[in-house]
Amino acid sequence: MSPTLLVSATPAPMNTFVVGQDSRGRWVAVEIHGRGSGLFRDRQAAFHYACVETGRRPDAVLVSGERIELRT
Repeated sequence: MSPTLLVSATPAPMNTFVVGQDSRGRWVAVEIHGRGSGLFRDRQAAFHYACVETGRRPDAVLVSGERIELRT
């Protein structure tokens, strides 16, 4: 008997990040489901982190004009 591979019919959710600044002017990248986040020195570093974490999918990183606060 050969082994059976079980595959889910529901695709795994893909990471999506929002990049923006917090109330102190620091750059933030936050995964919308809370799976990852970070504070960065500049927009380029935050955007680079988000791009790498999402496999460089063109629709996976959003830039926010609103303030973004990390919950601690």
